[in-house]
Amino acid sequence: MSRLGALVARETTLAWGRGGGPLVALGFYAGVATFLPLAIGPQHDRLAAIATGAAWVALALASLLSLERMFERDYEDGALDLLLLSPVPLELTCLVKCVGQWLATGAPLALASPVAAIALGASPALAPLIFACALLGGVAFAFVGGIGAALSLGARRGGLLTAVIVLPLFVPPVIFGGGALANFAGGLPWTGGVAFLGAYAAAAVAFGPLAMAAACRNALS
Repeated sequence: MSRLGALVARETTLAWGRGGGPLVALGFYAGVATFLPLAIGPQHDRLAAIATGAAWVALALASLLSLERMFERDYEDGALDLLLLSPVPLELTCLVKCVGQWLATGAPLALASPVAAIALGASPALAPLIFACALLGGVAFAFVGGIGAALSLGARRGGLLTAVIVLPLFVPPVIFGGGALANFAGGLPWTGGVAFLGAYAAAAVAFGPLAMAAACRNALS
């Protein structure tokens, strides 16, 4: 197996096994979808009006749960030093870590998003678009979240610092994705929101690994 293939296998295995893998994020997501009707009432019209927005907010918050350990485990046991010295560029290693994070958290949450939104009252016709937007949003959350995880390396309360860093950066995907779904449901032009969401995800993929690698080198120096 090549070095890159071994790295992909390692990071995917770690991401799926880190803190329960996707189960914790899916459990949190299901909890939000369950408790929201209890908080605002069971009226279908009221729930349907906020279903897609609530699903997006829950998606963003659930994506935060496993970010803290994205680099922290390797930092604590010295594996990050070995990855820095590896022939594989650290930027590529960071990209693979984010892909593993997306496979373990973003993709399962994207599969659950249409179910949660429909359970809250969204139209079943929205399901394909909800899934597509959640996939793109999950990519953005993984790569932007990786920046926060790398910047908080070595901090005493890394999870809190990561949340403080990345939550403002999670706002644009929520706005773009939620806006596209709301416009589609209302019969308005919606492709612009999806395009902006895709552009944000692409920018996160392009620049995120560079920022993560720089933050990791700074933490190890």
